[in-house]
Amino acid sequence: MRDGGYSPTCGVAEVATMLQSPGMESVVEIQAALDRARVATDALLTPVSDEALSERVSPLQLPLAWELARIAHFEELWLLRDLYGHAPVLDSHDEVHAAFTKARNGRSQLPLLRAESARAYATDIRARVLEALEHTELDGPGPLLRKAFVFGLVLQHELQHQETMLQTLQLRTQAEYPVRDESPFGEVSDGPDEIRVDGGSFVLGATDEPWAYDNELVAHEVELDAFFIDRTPVTNRAFAEFISNRGYSSQKHWSSEGWQWRERERAVAPLFWERSADGWERVRFGSREPVPFEEPVQHVSWYEAEAYARWAGKRLPTEAEWERAAAWHERRGKDRFPWGGEWTGYEANLGHRRFSPAPAGSYVGGESRVGCRQLTGDVWEWTSSHFFPYPSFLAFPHPEFSEVFFGDRYRVLRGGSWATDSVVARSSFRSWDFPDRRQIFAGFRCARDG
Repeated sequence: MRDGGYSPTCGVAEVATMLQSPGMESVVEIQAALDRARVATDALLTPVSDEALSERVSPLQLPLAWELARIAHFEELWLLRDLYGHAPVLDSHDEVHAAFTKARNGRSQLPLLRAESARAYATDIRARVLEALEHTELDGPGPLLRKAFVFGLVLQHELQHQETMLQTLQLRTQAEYPVRDESPFGEVSDGPDEIRVDGGSFVLGATDEPWAYDNELVAHEVELDAFFIDRTPVTNRAFAEFISNRGYSSQKHWSSEGWQWRERERAVAPLFWERSADGWERVRFGSREPVPFEEPVQHVSWYEAEAYARWAGKRLPTEAEWERAAAWHERRGKDRFPWGGEWTGYEANLGHRRFSPAPAGSYVGGESRVGCRQLTGDVWEWTSSHFFPYPSFLAFPHPEFSEVFFGDRYRVLRGGSWATDSVVARSSFRSWDFPDRRQIFAGFRCARDG
């Protein structure tokens, strides 16, 4: 497998510093960022046969060929059509056009899309974008070009779909996929189980983030009471103890909705865990291996996280508490990451350089100002919060981006996972999903009142 999409001529730190900027000010920077993302996308798909790329392995996920086509279609809509005013390119790609048309018309079964056709469409769109980019005035009028926002929108979309592709690849449990297991930087170090965070006001939401999504805005002051929060995410070892203490068979730790879900799914452990004669094993990208007890638990639903927290005598943090622990500096204000303004490649497990979480307590360089570890990377962290807009929310660039999802159906996740790119993993970034979802690379840490 190619090296995760990074140029072999650049070190990780060099690439990360060069391309993680929250704004791009030159055509060369935009080209480099788009190329870096596409090389990484191609690298993820290269080990998979064209036939397998067209298969749907789960009703929760699109076939990988469809994911690639959607990346290209998003790029065509926002760059070629909206920004440059070009005629639709999709019309000249008959198979892709027919598949999209059938899907839009509500066909019950997703139309077949060959990998060859999706690849040709994506290649064509990118070539046209790069050609048009040569003649782009980045200081042009309109909010889409301000700080290259529209290019950041397209870039982040592709990077987020890489993580979705990795979810699909993980769901192919009978097909072995080549992984990389880069060692974490620095030694694992011990510390207190939990950290006390003082009460007071802080700023919730994105500040000085030209590529922030509309749901991260508007930054506003929030008052919090003091609280305790786990220093690291909950580990596989701790979660196995919950299982052995009848965590899945005792209803008292579960909400009524959670217990209904557990019975419906017949859940007895995190997704991909299986019990063997030698203990717990997991299936990771088609290979069976012992569950590494020192790693943060992943592939757990919000319901499982909530039940564990109750069993432990704690609760899940609110997203405001999470962001306060992750990004607030009493004197300097808001940080982009828990450790500061830049990711140099050594502070967090990001960018699918390691195809699993790093052991709890890793990445001393990524410690937050209050003393928490691994708030960014490793696993998305469930919070107790529903996905609602911030005060003075304004939908941009269109209501369908965030506004249609607001409500109590979704729970907010924070922090990013090992599969998340650093461009996306800013501390203000809000992900959301249904509370029953487990195919995502999600874990959690607990909190309690202070």
